Parts: sequence; C-alpha cells; structure tokens
Amino acid sequence: MEKVAVIGSGTMGNGIAHIFAQYGHQVSLIDISKEALQKALVTIEKNLARQVEKGSITAETKTRAVDNITTQTDMPSGVAGASLIVEAATENVDLKLKIFQQLDACADPESILASNTSSISITKIASVTKRPEKVIGMHFMNPVPLMKLVEVIRGYSTSDTVTKTVMEISQRLEKIPVAVNDYPGFVANRILMPMINEAICALHEGVAGVAEIDTVMKLGMAHPMGPLQLADFIGLDICLSILNVLYEGFGNPKYAPSPLLVNMVQAGHNGMKSGVGFYQYTKGSKELVISPRFSA
Repeated sequence: MEKVAVIGSGTMGNGIAHIFAQYGHQVSLIDISKEALQKALVTIEKNLARQVEKGSITAETKTRAVDNITTQTDMPSGVAGASLIVEAATENVDLKLKIFQQLDACADPESILASNTSSISITKIASVTKRPEKVIGMHFMNPVPLMKLVEVIRGYSTSDTVTKTVMEISQRLEKIPVAVNDYPGFVANRILMPMINEAICALHEGVAGVAEIDTVMKLGMAHPMGPLQLADFIGLDICLSILNVLYEGFGNPKYAPSPLLVNMVQAGHNGMKSGVGFYQYTKGSKELVISPRFSA
C-alpha cells in the first residue's frame, strides 16, 4: 500500500491516521509535539482495541494497523515518499497556509496535498503552492473510524484526475465520498452551522431551555443528538470559527454568530474539551448534565 502522511495528531489527525493504517497504508503521523504524538498513539490503540471487542476488526488487523504507524516531528522527513498528505491541523487559516507552503517545498512533486478543513477555502490554501491542481479538500467526519462520509472539496484549480484519485482512495477506506465545490462551509457546515447557531439564538432569546431545544430536535427530527450537545461535541470555538468564515465569505447577516456563542468562547466555555459548554462534563461520566449557567 502507498505511504500516507498526516499532519497534526489531534482528534481528527489521529482518527485519519487510524483509518489509513487500518486499511493497510504505511502512515507517517507528524506533529511538532512528541507528547501529542504519544497521546495520539495511545488513543489509536484504545480505539482499535474497542473495535476488536465489538468484533468489527480482528486482533491481527489491530496489530498490523499499530505497526503501520510511525511518528515524526520533522515535516520533510515525515512526508518523504508519501503519495497523499492530509493536513489535519487546527482550523486556523494562517496556520494552514503556512503548512501548505512548507509542504509544497518539501513534499514529492507528485504528492497530492489534501486538507481536512471543515470550512476554509481550498482555493485559498492552494494559492500558496506551486501545485494548485494537486490541492484538494478531504473533510472527514468525527469520529473518523466510525463516520462514513468524506466531503471531497474541489478547489478552483483542482484537477479531475486528483479528484478521481481521492474519491477512489476514500472508497477503499470503505467511506462514502461526496464531491462538492469550493464555497464557504462547503455543504456540511453551510447547512449544519446555521442550524446550530439558530438553536443558540433560540436559547439566548428564551424560547426554550437547553434540554428542551435538544429534545425537540432529537425526537421531532430524529437527530442522534441535539444541536446544543453537538455544538459542545464539535467545540464552540470551532463552531464560531466556521460561522465567521460563512459570514465573511457570503457577507450575509443570516450567518452572523449568536452573541451568546461569542461570549461563551471568550469565556473559555468551549464545550466538551473545556469541561463546560451548554452541558457540564466530568471525566469518566457519561451523564448529560446541563451547565449551571443554563439550568433553571
């Protein structure tokens, strides 16, 4: 199998490394932090073990997947020989542009450069490289090992050959790729984030409480989790960042983030990862507890 490099070992990066390794690829997982890489390997092994327990993979597959992953803090060494490089760094446009400039300089000339961005323009990312035809969006869903969708985003200059290749790679991972064009938020977040934002506005305006809003969407619309719980899961800072991309990209006030969301992010209440958002999270507990800020 071909070598794949993954830039960033956080939640999305380790999930992407996991799925490529599970399906036989040699994976180079790259991060500037050795501690983050070690944490990622522990997470990947735990998630693979959970799959073995559930019977979705064999113990042999788990062992091979772990063996397929190497870690690296040096980008040029890590990406050497990789036919596909997937960037999964923080959703920050300046950081992504810097990474793609570096990748363009050190990656093999034929390497495809993909971004796991959920909202940032692929065309803009491609513009800082000398190979815009080889730059594409490969937006996996969280949690990567379980979610089937891959949103494949064609930048203005992305070639048909590269799009076809990435669609085929996604299918070999037993994912369902959907090709979309490069406009703010693509499809997933252009539709999802306004819904989440409207739920936050309804809470802010006193239409209903946290539990009531989430219950209506779960029971009335058959959503697996309510929009406020989902926002906590995604990260309220990420939701705010994506809404700002939509607002700036379209210049339409309907995408303006709720003042409540802005205040919560400024207060550091970013959801599950910070321990508090619309709900309050305790390590080791699965009980859903409404944040004291929003409880009656």
